[in-house]
Amino acid sequence: MKNRVYIWGVFLLLVTTLLKAEEEYIYTDFIKATATAYTSSVRETDSTPYLAAWRNQLNPKVKSIAVSRDLLDIGLTNGMKVRIKGLEGEFLVLDKMNKRWTNRIDIYMGNDLKKALNWGKKEVIVYWIDPLYANAK
Repeated sequence: MKNRVYIWGVFLLLVTTLLKAEEEYIYTDFIKATATAYTSSVRETDSTPYLAAWRNQLNPKVKSIAVSRDLLDIGLTNGMKVRIKGLEGEFLVLDKMNKRWTNRIDIYMGNDLKKALNWGKKEVIVYWIDPLYANAK
């Protein structure tokens, strides 16, 4: 019985290690960027607060971000799935920011202005899968 418990423990440790390695391996590119937050309020956008710059329709239930235009050149393009270190789940790149910003992401907070203000401005690490790598698999 002790051998079975030991073998089971080793098996679980191995699987956990492999899953963690796979998770880290999948995201092939990353960047450290400044992260701010925005909402779909007319005062922050324009008269079409749910319409993003690429004509994507923003939905408060969908985790998404806007990226500064310099990040487009390194692969953070429309529809790209990303992870942000310290935040749960994946985010979609659905919007792009004004030309004046560089090395920056804007996390979409839906209609929650208080949440956006509480976020403030932070340095984050953004991970994504290089499309060439993803297509090669």
